Amino acid sequence: MNYLEKVTLGKIQYLPGKKLHLSEYDSAWPKVFEKEATKIRAALPGNYQLEHVGSTSVPGLVAKPIIDMILLVADSRDEASYTPYLELLGYTLRIREPSWFEHRMFKKEIPAVNLHVFSQDCPEAERMLRFRDYLRSHPEAKKRYGDAKRELVKRDWDYIQQYADAKTDVIKEILAEADR
Repeated sequence: MNYLEKVTLGKIQYLPGKKLHLSEYDSAWPKVFEKEATKIRAALPGNYQLEHVGSTSVPGLVAKPIIDMILLVADSRDEASYTPYLELLGYTLRIREPSWFEHRMFKKEIPAVNLHVFSQDCPEAERMLRFRDYLRSHPEAKKRYGDAKRELVKRDWDYIQQYADAKTDVIKEILAEADR
């Protein structure tokens, strides 16, 4: 059993024979985020932070047409404090990664959303926000990242996660620039 199989709840989406698709930036994506965020804020009690991340959060960047969101809660291990509320909104817990920042990932099909749950002050969430903010304010980095994505999407992948992992080098390069 590989790592992905260990942390995934339910069936893994295999891609053999399927191509990943990137869409040009859609100005509706921030509106989709806001609509989902409004629903989550109305349903979820407590103190938390909700952010739009990923390529759909960067104007002008190509993206898989899936809204990525981060939900920062007091303790992501305390699934009972947020899971029932998210399930009522149509989200399904798909990934539980205790060894990687206690990450949880929920999916919603319509609209297509990946909701990543981390504990507040999680370094990975901070990294994701820093990357988003840098791409928003540095057109040359945004172009380089978009070009890398366009090249990678041409390849055949068994899992979406392999495509995501293949972007690691360019992400690290851009974050190193952001940290200078």
